This record gives sequence, C-alpha cells and structure tokens, in this order.
Amino acid sequence: MTNPLPTPEPAAAAETPKSTAPATGAGPGTGGAVPGSPAPDDGQVPAPRRGEQRRPTLRSDLRASWPDGLVALLITAAIFVLLYIRIRNKTSSTVTVMPFMADAGGFWMYFLSQAFGWSALLWAWGTVILGLMLSGPRPGRLPLSGPRLERLHRTTSLNTIALIAAHALLFGAELVRHDTASWNSAVATAFVEALVPGGYDSGTGKIAIPIGQAALYLAIPLGLIFYVRHRIGQKTWRILHRCVIVVYVLSVWHTLLYGTNVWYDGWFRTSVWLLQLPIAALLLLRLMRPARRSEKLPGRPGATAGARTGWALRVGGRLVVVAVLAALVAVVASGSDGGRSVPPKDTTSTHNHD
Repeated sequence: MTNPLPTPEPAAAAETPKSTAPATGAGPGTGGAVPGSPAPDDGQVPAPRRGEQRRPTLRSDLRASWPDGLVALLITAAIFVLLYIRIRNKTSSTVTVMPFMADAGGFWMYFLSQAFGWSALLWAWGTVILGLMLSGPRPGRLPLSGPRLERLHRTTSLNTIALIAAHALLFGAELVRHDTASWNSAVATAFVEALVPGGYDSGTGKIAIPIGQAALYLAIPLGLIFYVRHRIGQKTWRILHRCVIVVYVLSVWHTLLYGTNVWYDGWFRTSVWLLQLPIAALLLLRLMRPARRSEKLPGRPGATAGARTGWALRVGGRLVVVAVLAALVAVVASGSDGGRSVPPKDTTSTHNHD
C-alpha cells in the first residue's frame, strides 16, 4: 500500500483449538478460519470445564503479539529505507506522479506512511493465508502446531489492524505538517481528509482513500469481534468472520488504485497481482474441502426451495473463485495488470502547498 490509506507465547496448550483469530482469515462461504469441530447446537461457546484452559482473550493475545509486531516494525523500517533511497535517487514512480515529493527529507513522514501501508498489506496477506490454511485441509507437515498457528493468525490480525491505523494516522500527520493554516485548522482538515470518507477531494484519492478508510473501519470490528464470540454465538461469529476477506480485497484495491509505487505497468505492480494467486487457490481448496464436515457441498440440491437456493449459491461461489483464479493467472502471464503507461492528468495533492 502506498500513498494514503486504502496476536512470548504461553504454552500451546493454553490455546483453544476449536476457534481462530479475528481479522482477515477466510472468504465468503469459507466458514472463517475455524478448523475445529462443529459448534454446539445452541450456537454458544460452552464455558470451560474444570481443569480446562480458558479461551483466548484480547489481553492474552495482545501480550503474545509483541514478537510478531516487532518483526512488522523491522520490515516497515526496511521498506521505509528502500522508499527513501528510491525517492532520493529519483528512481521511484512517486516522483513522476508528484514531482514536488522529490524532496525526500521534506516528505519523510509521507514515505513512512507508505511503508506502514505496505507492511499492513503484507501482514493482511499472511493473516489471510493462515486463516485459509486453518479452515481448509492442512498440509501433512507444518512448522507449528495447530494451536500455535491459530494464535499466530490472531496476533497477525491484531498487528494488521495496528499497521493500517498507523498508515492512516501518519498520512494525517503529514497533512498537518505541510498545512500552512493555524494548528487547529490544520488538524481539523487533516482529520477530515485522512479519516472521513469523502473528505479527501483531490486527484484519484477521491475514490481510493474512501476504499482504504473502509478497510480500516471494517477491520477493527470484524477483527475484534472474535473476543466476544461467546456472547454472540459461534454461528453469528462465523458469518461475520467470513466477511473479513472484504477488508483484504479493499486493501489490495486501494493499493493498486492509489499506490504511487505501483501506478505504472511493470514487474512491481504485476507482483502484487501474483501474490493473490495463493490466496485464490487456497480459497478454492477451502471451499472444495472444508475442515467442517457440515460445510461440504452435497452432490445434489435438497428437496426444498430454500435448500436448492442455498446449494445454487454455494456452487456459484465456487465458480466465481475459479473465474478469479483464472483471471489472476491471465494477468500475471500477460503482464496486462491495469497499470498506467503515462502519468494521470490530475496529479494534484493536498500535500503540495507551494
């Protein structure tokens, strides 16, 4: 992601292997990232019996998320250095799109926001991969046990939310830095442009920034709702969890639409498309071979009209994923990735206060 917008670990036995993380884990119709046995008939999570370990909590996952978060910060720092050097050497397409940003030192906070955006997209990608692995057929050998993978899925999702938020906040802070108005007015303007949908009204940010904002505002509740699933019921939580893939789709869309590093045709933009191939393949595998027996698609529809409709929708979902996978292969193979060949006509930005 560029430009603007768009969980020491306790013993593995302390995990509850029947449930998984919040955040970007599985797609529509996938059943989320829940590899365990079917939920109780009443849809509620039973209280732990005497001697059993308690369910994961937000506090425990936050404590367990610091190693993953530290790695994320180190990668963000590396991305920032790379972006900074490319800007200083004038080899980045960002300079082509917005020439006034050739001053790397003057816009360092903007490039730091870009770095957080790219690491957020990378962490979201990893969280989705983990969720699909947990909710579908698992490989015979994995470097971590199932409970530890589930915890990693939760911690990466929490860190994804934090990275997206840092991306947005730094973007707003950069707007404040370069606003010549009074401090109060600059903060108010930056708040609207960075965090209010429709508040940014220049360039292609009119569309791209609200998409990124939607990713942030969906990621927070859909990610954290895992920790209250015992109150809303497993069934309700799974339905909501399946929608988390939307956060990832919006993040990728935001990046491809507004990321100045990937505006133009070339290997970098194509590589972003390439990263979506394993997600589409795992999603299709998840739909065809779900971990939950109750989610398997029967060979023929049921006798009632509702059963036939549900069966048709599930078949349609699988066909859509097949079509998406084929389209991704075509994009990567042909190199026709939708990138621009020339700068857009409107390259205005509220960063420029010359």
